[in-house]
Amino acid sequence: MRTNIDEQAARVVSFHYTVWRDDGSEVDHSGDASPMLVLLGAGNVIAGVDRALAQMQVGEMRTVEIAAQDAYGPRDPALRQRVPRKTFAKVRDLKPGTQLQVRGPQGPQVVTVVKIGASVIDVDFNHPLAGVDLRFELRLVDERPATTEEIAHGHAHGPGGAQHG
Repeated sequence: MRTNIDEQAARVVSFHYTVWRDDGSEVDHSGDASPMLVLLGAGNVIAGVDRALAQMQVGEMRTVEIAAQDAYGPRDPALRQRVPRKTFAKVRDLKPGTQLQVRGPQGPQVVTVVKIGASVIDVDFNHPLAGVDLRFELRLVDERPATTEEIAHGHAHGPGGAQHG
């Protein structure tokens, strides 16, 4: 995949994060794990996080409010679909709110069960955080120039280089 990243200015950053919903509930955090590694401007993280990281210095911590449109986008009612119940016949304990990973046209995708009928199930293909404003606490751990290979691939590579074919 070729990106539109300026090769002279391309940076790979590593960072830790905590993210909360607009209601204050924590969604995720990097914790004690290795920091997340991204190629800025390549669309590897949501737009609001990418922009915030691009403005930060190594060692800086910043809290940013990210509106839904700069996160996972608005909810799209057209992404609710009715599927035959047999589609999920092998899934145990299926109930509204259950999130399942399915294979979509662009690869794996999470769907949320909305309603279960006798012969059909209503599912929502929106990202679980679509339509939600988020608050991120970001700590920039490190940065370095991106390699030509990373720019060509459109994502950051870890210490061992590219691990894909």
